[in-house]
Amino acid sequence: MQRGIVYAALAYLLWGLFPLYFIGLREVASIEVLAHRVVWSLVFLGVLLAVRRQFGWLGPALRDSVLLRRFALSATLLAVNWGVYIWAINEGRVVEASLGYFITPLANVLTGRLVLHEKLSRKQWLAVALAALGVAWMTLRLGALPWIALTLAASFSTYGYLRKTASLGALEGLALETTLLAPAAVVGLGWALWQGQSAMPHLGVTGQMLLVGVGPLTAVPLLLFAAGARRIPMAVLGMLQYLGPSIQLGLGVWFFDESFEGARLQGFVLIWAACALFSADMLMRQQHAATLARIRRDAARDIVDTTTDRATAPAELDDGSAADAAGPDTSTPPNPTPAAYVAASPR
Repeated sequence: MQRGIVYAALAYLLWGLFPLYFIGLREVASIEVLAHRVVWSLVFLGVLLAVRRQFGWLGPALRDSVLLRRFALSATLLAVNWGVYIWAINEGRVVEASLGYFITPLANVLTGRLVLHEKLSRKQWLAVALAALGVAWMTLRLGALPWIALTLAASFSTYGYLRKTASLGALEGLALETTLLAPAAVVGLGWALWQGQSAMPHLGVTGQMLLVGVGPLTAVPLLLFAAGARRIPMAVLGMLQYLGPSIQLGLGVWFFDESFEGARLQGFVLIWAACALFSADMLMRQQHAATLARIRRDAARDIVDTTTDRATAPAELDDGSAADAAGPDTSTPPNPTPAAYVAASPR
């Protein structure tokens, strides 16, 4: 599990440091950075899939119209999320962008309630209410809705729902999404170059490398996250997910010198309280589920041991003596009742 924690922590660390990377591209229009991110992500993922010889999924996926429609929608949401985030960094609104990822877990819970009709506990409802109160407080006191945070949270939570119900893995899914977005990105970059509006030819070598590097920058944290998520419990992953926005918030306040006081700080305190309540509830549920699973495993083991003891016991003779010279009774012992396994199985 330690390796899984390292993988997941590295993923969130890289996501948290994204503002330092994208601020190096502040001279490039956000829409152009987005287009380059799509194109170079596809190139990097294509090379990675080629090295792994992992193209068997592509043909069936392209022939599945239902799958393509679902991924077209998830690709659109991904483009919205990427575009708003890049614009926020370029416009010096890192703190508000970090807020979006603080409330994303709560948005995921609310999406599950509205779309999947999942039941929420009282603590989860309270956490959602606290987050909503924090957003409302900042809106009223600052005179503007934190639309960047809300857009990032809404787009990513909806994207997460679509990907959760999709049949492709993280690597294949992102490759398909960038494939669907690539034609528009290539046309846009080509048009900007033809019109002389592209920043790429006017950048130095460092700027050009930064634009090309957005491909690996996008894929590497995703692969680390996928590798970590397979190895650690959801409760641990849920605690680590606040590492990214915490780093972004710190960068926004101390590195980019953004305002973080008054109503904004008060709103964040309410949202942090919501995140703490949500995390505590998730951790308690994880521990409760683990305890129930352990009890059921122990019960199942006891049933199997009891059945084995009965099956291997010597057969008694009518007169109560030990087995005669003919040897032990070789008749098949009765099987345990199905009800025993039902009682021991998860419900």
